[in-house]
Amino acid sequence: MPNGFVYILECSDGSFYTGSTINIEQRLNEHNNGQGANHTKKRLPVKLVFLEEFDRIDDAFNREKQIQGWSRNKKTALINRNFEKLPELAECKNESHFKKWLRLRSATNQHSLIIDNEKNMQTYYSHGKLLLTAEYVVLDDAKALAVPTVFGQSLHVEKEVKNKLTWNSLDHNKNVWFSAKFSFQNETVSIENTTNPEISDRLLQIITAVKQLNPDFLKYEGFKVSTVLEFPKNWGLGTSSTLINNIANWANVDAYKLLELTFGGSGYDIACAQEDLALTYQLNDKKRVIETLNFNPNFKNNLYFVHLNKKQNSRDGIAHYKANRNNLETTISKINAITEQIIICETLEKFQSLIDQHEQIIASVTNQTPIKQLLFENFGGSIKSLGAWGGDFVLVASKNNPTEYFKSKGFDTILSYTDMVL
Repeated sequence: MPNGFVYILECSDGSFYTGSTINIEQRLNEHNNGQGANHTKKRLPVKLVFLEEFDRIDDAFNREKQIQGWSRNKKTALINRNFEKLPELAECKNESHFKKWLRLRSATNQHSLIIDNEKNMQTYYSHGKLLLTAEYVVLDDAKALAVPTVFGQSLHVEKEVKNKLTWNSLDHNKNVWFSAKFSFQNETVSIENTTNPEISDRLLQIITAVKQLNPDFLKYEGFKVSTVLEFPKNWGLGTSSTLINNIANWANVDAYKLLELTFGGSGYDIACAQEDLALTYQLNDKKRVIETLNFNPNFKNNLYFVHLNKKQNSRDGIAHYKANRNNLETTISKINAITEQIIICETLEKFQSLIDQHEQIIASVTNQTPIKQLLFENFGGSIKSLGAWGGDFVLVASKNNPTEYFKSKGFDTILSYTDMVL
């Protein structure tokens, strides 16, 4: 009897959704009742067009992540059982793309440590995020371009002792970096023990917010929860946003509302957590406008992400922006235009010009110094800050491979565009 399934749904708008589950009939009912993923909730009804069975749920999960990285044409070939066409429909057959697939498999194989041979396990997964344009000003209705990353976070839930919640968080090396035990009774959740009081307090805040949105959550049953990161915590790819989205899906609440009650922010990171494609994100009179797109620049082999080894606190960055912002109407108009031009950009030179302009505009509105001027003034290409300035990753656009340059400056984490972006 199979213990895991991978499925592809065709949504009402013609888009595909790929998922994995231990109970296919129940999951299909959840999707069509609006209790499934956010992608399908907005595109009902959905119909099952492809199904694979697995002996182990972790193998199904691994297959799910592989298929999610495929093009629509390749998914269509799989659905139609045209297996001989799959190799020729691969987006890229070079070594870097193969390494990307290997890392995906390696990362998802971590889950076998937690869910091997378990039959009563629910698994939730969210992608990491990178904001390519409109950092800061996305809070004030600017149109942003964002991409989900290869790296994400999973959350695994199994039933345990009633009125108890056991929590373990694993890092990308499979090491437990946080654990805690909670008890709940008469609508009150309390911490029994923890390895980190600050993190357990934050988790308690999230749980309390969830119960505000869904009073029946953690009301009668007990659970054992494990989270698994696929990236180092200091990379800034969304340790918090992926957690929020996973918990929201588990508790069947709105992830955006949960974000508002906990960490705050524009919400673009939740959009990335939920989507498999690049997207534009804009707050229009506090209403989210999200459009997915196939952002696949023909100069992507000239794009790199370099980690600056300084984890930035998004809330601190937002506070600095709000204290220094000025001339917003003109700024937002310019950033919106740049975002639109980047989406259709066809040459590296034009792309470099656009991100250089973007850096100068954000530097002016936030009263900060562009990162290239600050640290890499003699670099021959273009460098753009991503997210809160001063840490995490920067985007590098260069005719030549910049790896040796940045390593000589002491920055050793350099990823190509195809190694980072889903």
